[in-house]
Amino acid sequence: MAKPHIDLHLHTLFSDGVSTPEQVAEEAQNMDLAAIALTDHDTIEGCPRLAKACAEHGIEFVPGTELSTDIEGHEMHLLGYFLDTENEELIRETTLYQQNRTDRVHDLVRQLNSIGVGLRADQVFDLAKCRAPGRPHVARALVKHGFCSTMDEAFTRYLRKGAPGWAPKVNVRFEEGIRLIHQAGGLAVMAHPGLNKIDHLIPDMVRAGLDGIECWHSRHPKSTAKRYREMAARLGLLITGGSDCHGPSRGRHPLIGTVRVPYEILDEMKRRLPRSSTSRQI
Repeated sequence: MAKPHIDLHLHTLFSDGVSTPEQVAEEAQNMDLAAIALTDHDTIEGCPRLAKACAEHGIEFVPGTELSTDIEGHEMHLLGYFLDTENEELIRETTLYQQNRTDRVHDLVRQLNSIGVGLRADQVFDLAKCRAPGRPHVARALVKHGFCSTMDEAFTRYLRKGAPGWAPKVNVRFEEGIRLIHQAGGLAVMAHPGLNKIDHLIPDMVRAGLDGIECWHSRHPKSTAKRYREMAARLGLLITGGSDCHGPSRGRHPLIGTVRVPYEILDEMKRRLPRSSTSRQI
């Protein structure tokens, strides 16, 4: 019998994914996943719906988020797991995170307008239909309204860092992100470190209370995953992993479940939780 696997990095249309929570649960069942976590950007709003859908499919669910933080001028995404989604401070602070995202969309549109691209902010928000909009929504709007042919073109021509339509996003300090996750009873994990290229700052994050590193990721080759597993062992950190699936893209099957993370990883995470948090796998 095959050993169970999990996927701890997933997005829905509550941030920049394209799938509903119910569709994510169905895909997880199709991939025979034993457990999944929802890590929408800067929001926990989709967790109750995905928890309900997972229960209907017999899948263990871990409520989470992916917070946008800053460390010495570098954007660093911080995954939070086993969160109390009714925690008042978490709800209040993620609402502020979402406002930062909305403000950035306005900044991106103004920048695009300044170079002759006539996209309107309302066209982005009409497409996003969520409280945590981001650059992917701007890219989709650029394609929908005929300014670009593909999302790849939108990012390359306008939205990647340094491109003429790019605008920075205001993020909180990583220490505040870690503190917010911990006060909500959760574990704080650095997302996709192989994409950040700030390994020299990881010891600072550990001193601030970082609990783990995402070693397995759809854009981490085996050598990168191995390097971060070894680093985690040296630093006493948890290891986690997930596909970072945002749903079907360009006709391809969604990434969910394609990064094979063993269930034992989730067991170890539970052992690190405060006792009061262990009931928050739903």
